[in-house]
Amino acid sequence: MIKINLLPARKPKRQAEPGLRPLFIGLGSVVAVAAVVLFAFDLPRRSELGTLQSLNDDLQDQINAKNKQLQGFTDMQAAADAAQKRVDSIKRLESAKIDPAWIMHELGEILTPGKNPTMQTAMSARVTGLNADPNKRFQSDWDPSHVWLTDFVDTTGTFKMEGGAQSESDVIQLSLRLQASVYFTDIAPASGERVSDRESGMQYYKFTITGKLVY
Repeated sequence: MIKINLLPARKPKRQAEPGLRPLFIGLGSVVAVAAVVLFAFDLPRRSELGTLQSLNDDLQDQINAKNKQLQGFTDMQAAADAAQKRVDSIKRLESAKIDPAWIMHELGEILTPGKNPTMQTAMSARVTGLNADPNKRFQSDWDPSHVWLTDFVDTTGTFKMEGGAQSESDVIQLSLRLQASVYFTDIAPASGERVSDRESGMQYYKFTITGKLVY
């Protein structure tokens, strides 16, 4: 008797191909190594970078606060430097032992803010009055700290003055005051040029003024 089985035959279970197993193992190893690198190196470095960035921001805030506190310091330093130049000018003149002493006194008055040269009544009207001579008038609000003297030589009544100024107009104001003074005459700016200071690099106007002294 012949039996015929009409049920479908069972398919054998599929097994992974032997060649793919090493590939899966390799991929797993790569993933594991990447995880180690991420948690052992990358995350700590990112945390350290964030800390450094926070410290840098705090430092920048401190710098900005200090800069606000230093506002106006440059102007005060410039004023102090100008005052020191004036003091140095007077000291240089005093060390020159110029005689007579009234020359020193008159130059000190001319180079003092708010002071005018010693003038006769007629000269005072010519330089400060309503009908003042435009060629003689000088500015009452001129700041003499813009000028400093480096040398003053008196040769039998004829003098030569050398120094520096912030601008040529400052030299003109000094010359007008010398001309108005009863102790000076025949004032003439002999020469002038713009030069640079060797130490600071700042530019200034170097001048020479000549004239005569009235004894």
